[in-house]
Amino acid sequence: MTAERIQGSKAALQSFVGIMGRANVLTSRSATGTYVKGNRFGGENVLAVLRPATLVDMWRALQVCVDNDLIIIPQSANTGLTGGSGPGEQNYDREIVIISTLRINQIHLINDAREAICLAGSTLFELEDRLAPLGREPHSVIGSTSIGASVIGGIANNSGGSQVRKGPAFTEHAIYARVNEHGKAELVNHLGITLGDNPAHILDRLQRGEWEAADVTLPPQDSLDTAYSEHVREIVGTPARYNADPKFLREASGSAGKLLIFAVRVRTFPRCGRTATFYIGTNSTLELEQLRRQVLRSDARLPISGEYMGRSSFDLAEKYGKDTFVGLKYAGSRQLRRMFDLKNWANGVFAKVPFLGETFADTIAQKVIELFPTQLPRRMREYRDRFEHYLIMVVEDIEKPRTEAFLTAFFAEPERGGSFFVCSDSEAGSAMLHRFGAASAMTRYYNLHRKDVSELITFDVALRRDDEDWLEVLPPEIVNQLAASSYYGHFFCHVLHQDHVAKRGIDPVALKKRMMTLLEERDAAIPAEHNYGRLYQAPPALVAHYKQLDPHNVFNAGVGKTSAQKNWA
Repeated sequence: MTAERIQGSKAALQSFVGIMGRANVLTSRSATGTYVKGNRFGGENVLAVLRPATLVDMWRALQVCVDNDLIIIPQSANTGLTGGSGPGEQNYDREIVIISTLRINQIHLINDAREAICLAGSTLFELEDRLAPLGREPHSVIGSTSIGASVIGGIANNSGGSQVRKGPAFTEHAIYARVNEHGKAELVNHLGITLGDNPAHILDRLQRGEWEAADVTLPPQDSLDTAYSEHVREIVGTPARYNADPKFLREASGSAGKLLIFAVRVRTFPRCGRTATFYIGTNSTLELEQLRRQVLRSDARLPISGEYMGRSSFDLAEKYGKDTFVGLKYAGSRQLRRMFDLKNWANGVFAKVPFLGETFADTIAQKVIELFPTQLPRRMREYRDRFEHYLIMVVEDIEKPRTEAFLTAFFAEPERGGSFFVCSDSEAGSAMLHRFGAASAMTRYYNLHRKDVSELITFDVALRRDDEDWLEVLPPEIVNQLAASSYYGHFFCHVLHQDHVAKRGIDPVALKKRMMTLLEERDAAIPAEHNYGRLYQAPPALVAHYKQLDPHNVFNAGVGKTSAQKNWA
């Protein structure tokens, strides 16, 4: 680095301290560790992590970054699974600053709570908490919500979620900053709320919720569904939802960190009353697919969700996802997130101690959680022994008799071998907690077996909606290179998460490329809902979208394996 750049970096740090105070400008490795590394990937050094408390401070920090030619990575909850909210191992030509927005978490409900203005660091859990007393809910209500994901993170990544009727997270209404073609920071207000002309004045009013009802445009039609609920019913040869779908790329939506988003305006949904959960087991993937098609083609309302797990995923989640299960059940998502942050911090500390290593805290956590008795109900464990595949289907309580009659008739047919039971409230809760422990389970497995394995290989796949052979069957030469595999996902949307750990000595890059080719030959779209991050190569149309948003490559440089260089060099 040149002397001029070093001097510029020092000046930038001084400016940041002047804006938000020394305590909120983090520079040491121990302080920045939980920000540079996500749930699975990350770890590069950064010049600083900034923790502004106001939108105006965010705007001022942006100006300093632009003046000193710094890369900016906007970050909120940092819960992503593909490394897109932190730096990667790429050829950066400038210093990196992470702007963490978690301290800016205000939520303003508008239009009788039919919409919400969610500021930069607000989380899905906080939005759900605000809406629950009003009989409403956000786009996502479990999964991302449970691990503390942010509202804007979901919008920026077109996250899918578990609910069949809602589709990808999307909005046309946002307020954000970009660095334009002339290299100048500009504020764009497309919230549909009149707030004035001066950027600092606009952002201050926005954070305080200072506007009149007449300043706000009208909300969309209120309903439990989106247009996606009819789209997903079509059994055709294309995926239902995937990250590069041009229908869901608009400014903040699908921006993947290529803008600095101050707030988004999102619709909310009437909350379903009581629900009924059906636990389905079978040894036939074709049987599950036939059930799926009958459900989608029926004139009944779509289920609220339909979550698939395979037996290997069941077993891994029971052993290695138990802390997620227990944490969510007894402590809640806020405390669970704090526990995970503490564990990551402890891993950073232990990594400096000889003979302990960077995953020693995982070892301790696993030993502790193994002292707890099994958390899974008897009937779920019995189904694990009887069947290889499980579907957790949630419907509105009013649909319970109809669904029970349908499933009874379906499995009564002579060629069927599966079965189902209606969950008690306790069993329903356990089934969903177990399913959402699956994602963390494979990461824990990998961390505990690092000495014996090569790498974690993950896929986030949107299959064709007419694909009968939806569950991947890998050729023996690939299976023999894997230490563990886990398949789970959103079954009615044909979106699967496929997690693998390669054996020691295996080239994970070559193996993933071969596995990716097999998926592409099936016309699957990758990724489906976790976005490209640092793992996947963004297609040309999406790169063009990124370049239009960020012509000088200032924000989140290198995302989607694009150029990490200034001006996209």
